[in-house]
Amino acid sequence: MRKQLLGILTGVSVTAALTACGGGDTDEAAGDEGSSSDEEITVEHDLGETNVPENPETVVSFDFGLTDSIRELGGNISGIPKAGTVPEYLSELETDEYEDVGDLFEPNFELINEMQPDVIFISGRTADHYEELSEIAPTVYMDIDDEDYMGSFEENVTTLGEIFDAEEEAENQLADIQTRISEVGEQVNESEQDGLILSVDDGSASAYGAGSRFGIIHDELDVTPADENIDAETHGENVSFEYIADVDPDNLFVLDRGATVGSDEEASLNAILDNELVESTTAAQNDNIIQMSGDYWYLSYGGLESTNQMIDEVEDGFEES
Repeated sequence: MRKQLLGILTGVSVTAALTACGGGDTDEAAGDEGSSSDEEITVEHDLGETNVPENPETVVSFDFGLTDSIRELGGNISGIPKAGTVPEYLSELETDEYEDVGDLFEPNFELINEMQPDVIFISGRTADHYEELSEIAPTVYMDIDDEDYMGSFEENVTTLGEIFDAEEEAENQLADIQTRISEVGEQVNESEQDGLILSVDDGSASAYGAGSRFGIIHDELDVTPADENIDAETHGENVSFEYIADVDPDNLFVLDRGATVGSDEEASLNAILDNELVESTTAAQNDNIIQMSGDYWYLSYGGLESTNQMIDEVEDGFEES
């Protein structure tokens, strides 16, 4: 999902420098009406270079992970895409106080133009509209590199901290997350247990390994992959019940994608977990099936709160094992 940007972007390279520009125009967009500062942050990203007013007041975000982090850093959010599924923990943003700017693939350009935002944040799903959005307001592309979750996540949060004049808060929260990752990693290593990550939808399952969109489980939290040969595919490798039984993981991490995007909350997941072959695994026998929250792992991947919650879910699973 995060790497579908033209099939060629493999990472996020975002750097920021504070410059006193006196409210000048950006390279790709004009106007910073309503911003609380005349100073600007120059952000270099995979789609270009954008000058953003420091501590912007009118902010449109097309990525729930970025929205999550902006909120955690005390920044303002003025509009989000409400046409799709909004994470439950961000549900207050669905009220009329916040503008509905369309959906992730089809922004409401007319409304956004009327809002005259100080900055627009986008990621992979909205990347095709970068040029059009940049004509309205300074537009910044940020995404998560699946092969380097923490590196790209830390760059994004650090840049947001500079933009929203919350550098110390960003630094502190990142330090806390790194501490928690180390602590959970030690706990995982002491267990000497492996794990298999599955995403289920409409009765079928896909497996994910290291370097995938859920690879933080293996790459950062040190859960040994039950199968070392899973390719880091964007949408995972389709697998059978027989495969799951043969791999026989100690822990099974399961994301119900169907329920996350609005399908039947029971049918998709139960079709996998109630299968005799899956029930024969060590994970099922020892009640070590960890259900991953779609809000955090899928809808708002890469946010400060979502990353903390993701770590919590892995930790809770190993505490109960």
